[in-house]
Amino acid sequence: MITFAVQFFVKVAKSKREFVIPFIGLKLGSHTFEFDVSDSFFEEFEYSIIHSGNVHVDLILEKKETMMIGTFSCEGVVSASCDRCNDALDVPVRGSFQLVFKLSDEETDDETLIVLPPEAYELDVAPHIYELITVSLPVRMIHEEGECNEEMVEALNQYLLNPEDEDEWDEEVDWDDEDFDDEDWEEESDDDDDDPDGGIDPRWSVLKNLN
Repeated sequence: MITFAVQFFVKVAKSKREFVIPFIGLKLGSHTFEFDVSDSFFEEFEYSIIHSGNVHVDLILEKKETMMIGTFSCEGVVSASCDRCNDALDVPVRGSFQLVFKLSDEETDDETLIVLPPEAYELDVAPHIYELITVSLPVRMIHEEGECNEEMVEALNQYLLNPEDEDEWDEEVDWDDEDFDDEDWEEESDDDDDDPDGGIDPRWSVLKNLN
């Protein structure tokens, strides 16, 4: 049992190190790295919207005197939840983005600038790869027509607003500008001006006379 636990720990530690780049020993210029992301990668991220997948990631890391520029690109297939029936769905992903890494003590609001502590000597690109794959997902992920879990769809529809009720609500609440125009507003304003109390609650008027 102990031997299995040790082997599992070594395996996990090794998998994490696959995404760590010791940039301190890199020469100035461009360096290319390749990563093959599998199911175990996504398991490391709690509450991940991606269940599993196989994605190839290329990274071109350009090292300069004061910063590094990383160009990430990915292509592959991941498993996520269908937005319609919530069952597993295979989703192709393909995308790219660029990040700038800088050693500094200063904070920044720039999402494309990653600030590393001055004493840093290695770069963990795992969270950036996960972000790249996530933002490469389509806005809406649904099965092809007829492939959804219809039992689940019917169960979910029970908690949705009835479309007919929604139409009736729209008819009852008509926000047409013709029903309340500027002239109506002006007439109400004029009536308030003619009233010496200016439309004040009578109880307040009595109190005002006490002065």
